[in-house]
Amino acid sequence: MDARKLILLVGALVVAAITAFMARSLMSGAPAPQAGAVPAAVQPQNTTEVLVAKRELPVGTILDAQSLEFRPWPKELVEGAYYVKSESDPAKLVGTVVRFPIPAGQPVTQGALVKPGDRGFLAAALGAGMRAVTVPVSTQSAVAGFVFPGDRIDLVLTQSVSGGGDGPPLKASETILRNLRVLATDQKTDKQTDDKGNTIVNTFSTVTVEATPKIAEKIAVAQTIGTLSLSLRSIADNQGELEEAIAAGDVEVPTDPKKEKEMIAKVATRPQEGATTFATGADVSRFQRSTVPAKPRDAAPMGGAPAGAAPGQGYPGAVAPRGPVVTIVRGNAETAVALGGKN
Repeated sequence: MDARKLILLVGALVVAAITAFMARSLMSGAPAPQAGAVPAAVQPQNTTEVLVAKRELPVGTILDAQSLEFRPWPKELVEGAYYVKSESDPAKLVGTVVRFPIPAGQPVTQGALVKPGDRGFLAAALGAGMRAVTVPVSTQSAVAGFVFPGDRIDLVLTQSVSGGGDGPPLKASETILRNLRVLATDQKTDKQTDDKGNTIVNTFSTVTVEATPKIAEKIAVAQTIGTLSLSLRSIADNQGELEEAIAAGDVEVPTDPKKEKEMIAKVATRPQEGATTFATGADVSRFQRSTVPAKPRDAAPMGGAPAGAAPGQGYPGAVAPRGPVVTIVRGNAETAVALGGKN
């Protein structure tokens, strides 16, 4: 082998050995990574935490614990009407109503809220064109007191229909109205909580709901017909009914995403009437009726014409005899009696 090639080969081996040794030293001498605590978020300088809206709050919104939160705000932009963290308690604002629209992330001002008991509180809670209607209920028909302001309910009417016939009257109940927003229970417009923050469930005898003028008229009439009960709605029901309305073509979805969002919010808060569902006594018990008792027809004496009517004379409710007929005379009264006729 050439001496020059041999020298180059030996040099390459030496360089490779030195590189491998240095790499091993670096790997073995490197300290093991240690988990360090994540530094806490530092509040920006020259800021003050004020109360802001976590989501868009339209006019008439009844505030709950998830509607507001404190966020840093530049001190030079803090107004006197803002709710500052060191001077405000958000729990005291639960149950108040939004008087002016508040965009998401914007500070809440004292003038934008109406507290229960203030003048114009109920009027501020109503949407445009809506009315407040009070419905009398019992403890059993009010979901045992678990209905609170801001919830949405269906209204169920239960009544007895006599019909004027024989037998017991028809027992029936039907859902006459859907998706009504609860404004107040008795005269309370907020949830009552104890010292531990748990909701206090109280019974009540009246519920005030939001309705259109036409629905308000129907509720007034329904109170005179039978007994009204409340059926608490799930939050997911509005989405399902909206999808059914879109599939049926009752609601047209706009192409603009902003208008689509407004349309969905409007439909979700709209009281619904029509397309009622019902249940009769026969749906619950086999010993109850399924139809209204029919009024019996006025039958003629002995199956013939009424007293004083001539044989064969037409009269309301009479059935013409078939087959052989015998005329019975009692004084001035004549009665036609069919013998062996087939009806």
